[in-house]
Amino acid sequence: MLKNFMVYVLSDSVGDTAEQVARATAEQYKNTDYEIKKYPYVESKNKVDDILQGIDSQAVIVVYTIVNEELASYLKLNCQQRKIPYIDIMEPCLNTFTDFLNRQPARESGVIRKLDEDYFKRVEAVEFAVKYDDGKDPRGILKADIVLIGVSRSSKTPLSMYLAHKNYKVVNIPLVKGAKVPEQLFEVSRRKIIGLMIDPSDLIEIRRERIRVLGLDSSVDYVSIEKIMEELEYAEKLMRRIGCPVIDMTKKAVEEAANLVIDIINDLN
Repeated sequence: MLKNFMVYVLSDSVGDTAEQVARATAEQYKNTDYEIKKYPYVESKNKVDDILQGIDSQAVIVVYTIVNEELASYLKLNCQQRKIPYIDIMEPCLNTFTDFLNRQPARESGVIRKLDEDYFKRVEAVEFAVKYDDGKDPRGILKADIVLIGVSRSSKTPLSMYLAHKNYKVVNIPLVKGAKVPEQLFEVSRRKIIGLMIDPSDLIEIRRERIRVLGLDSSVDYVSIEKIMEELEYAEKLMRRIGCPVIDMTKKAVEEAANLVIDIINDLN
């Protein structure tokens, strides 16, 4: 009965899954010492040969997650020839899923890692959008993938957040007549800037609802049609000066507007 043994963990990705399974299994055997050696990114037959060379087959078990069918078969054959016990963690799962779904797997390595990377990029983009929302810090303009400009209540913030969930770092800048425009807006490439316009009658209704929710006086300039027309005219002139594309947000869903923004940015870049 073995008192000490080695577990060789091989993976064409980082190998965390195989390591966790191997460790959880080994811990079930009390009064036995073991050591795990992990070999990530095993993507060639030469790498397999290098790892297996010189293994003491009496005290080693190989656990692997390799989705490439040819490489997995090569590893399995070599283990058999060297009389090294082995466990292919992925294959039983893939076989069962294949039968259940009646379709073949992509056999693409590192899928979980890519999903994790995508998740953290999305979190970073959302944090970026919150940090630089509504012109809080104009320095974000130079770091952004997309810069949205428009008057108050033209859907800049919800559009920024939606785009952030698509992994875009977005800054939105309110355009207020009489207020200084951030100088960074003229330093960044115009290909990153998208102007948002909206029909004045729709805008006044949106602002009136906002005023009602906040419990403020509905007679303020914020909902004055004259002031709104002045704001929109000022915004339009500034957008022409910058030379950026403009999207009409009137009655547009955020999802629809986001798709337009992405299409424009991709075309321009």
